[in-house]
Amino acid sequence: MKGTNTAPFALSPITQHYVLTRSTPLRNLLVPLSILFFSCAVPANANPTAESDTTEKAAQLARQFLIIDTHIDLPGLLLTEWRDVSGKSAATEFDYVRAKEGGLDVPFMSIYVPSDLEGTGKAKPRAEAMIALVRRMVSTWPDKFDLVASTHEVERKRGSGKILLAMGMENGSPIEGDLKNVEYFHRLGISYITLAHAKWNHLADGSYDSTRHWNGLSPFGVKVVKEMNRVGIMVDISHLTDSAAFQVLRISGAPVIASHSACRFFTPGFERNMNDELIKALAAKRGVLQINFGSDFLDNRVRLASESGRKAIDKHIGDEHLDPDGKEATAYERQYWKEHPRPFATVAQVAAHIDHVVKLVGVDYVGFGSDFDGVGDSLPIGLKDVSRYPNLIAELLRLGYGETDIEKICGGNLLRVWSEVEQAATSGK
Repeated sequence: MKGTNTAPFALSPITQHYVLTRSTPLRNLLVPLSILFFSCAVPANANPTAESDTTEKAAQLARQFLIIDTHIDLPGLLLTEWRDVSGKSAATEFDYVRAKEGGLDVPFMSIYVPSDLEGTGKAKPRAEAMIALVRRMVSTWPDKFDLVASTHEVERKRGSGKILLAMGMENGSPIEGDLKNVEYFHRLGISYITLAHAKWNHLADGSYDSTRHWNGLSPFGVKVVKEMNRVGIMVDISHLTDSAAFQVLRISGAPVIASHSACRFFTPGFERNMNDELIKALAAKRGVLQINFGSDFLDNRVRLASESGRKAIDKHIGDEHLDPDGKEATAYERQYWKEHPRPFATVAQVAAHIDHVVKLVGVDYVGFGSDFDGVGDSLPIGLKDVSRYPNLIAELLRLGYGETDIEKICGGNLLRVWSEVEQAATSGK
């Protein structure tokens, strides 16, 4: 029977270990990965039969429930080099075969536009080219993929056996100062827009940028939020500064999403993640926080190790006058991380972030926003590709979540927000 459980949950053994050792030195994380993997998959005091039942149940639920992931960066890889993702692909974390294995139904393909294209006139063509790549996936493998741009299309096509590709535009730069472009991109199939990315743009300030150009949204950015409400595009506050995110929540007439963020509770000082006040404001707006799977987003010690390595790599590139996007720089970075391996978070820590949101505001305001194919070699043990969603569902079962709540987290919450955005647009026209 399906059951609802929104009360506080007991942490699984691996998550307890994480919480209780947050102050241990970074070197203590560098344990053999095989040991860490098995401690994640099978708690030390677990009954093998019960664990087998949990694993089986998780796989069943992954097949049964609609799984929506709001952020997969595959189009960026395809723009660099077209790859066959109709079978298993060694070069990507997403492909048709593993998506089916993991129970993934609706992946949002990220239409990512780099911040340095802001104001160059190249942002809109870049977005159009990436949208064309997603459409090419469907035309190349029509028996494997289909496009969806509304909740109605999701419901109508979900029994087809195909992976349903939705699209979200990561960075509002392609709007290029023309309000008509909001509706234009909606017609092309864009269902959410992340207002800014690494740097401030003509809409909003970005959380990675030390310059707070607008101290929130620009006057035009305010108009864009209202226009997104009007046409039925979800407003995405991932990547925004706190002030910009709070401003969006104040002015939006529809629920808002954070398509691929996590909880700042676990990463103090990391503005890219959401603090508890922002999570509460998002929930009050009936929005949803889609948890990012990147280890840097999940574990502060991993994030600090990554930042230290990044500074060393950037220094070398600068000292040697290398092209940051060139082959020499790429080779150096690959070799650096080979010689200085970063620790990884675990699938249980992703569940801990979900659990934190549930304890804070309830089960209706959290989901999956993995960032597969977008966070490099930083995915958690047990969540390395799109076949592994059952591992996360298993962790939620271990935490005591009932089927009704898991169904909401897998995709029901996002589908509800998407529908409410569409209804608000319809009622406003």
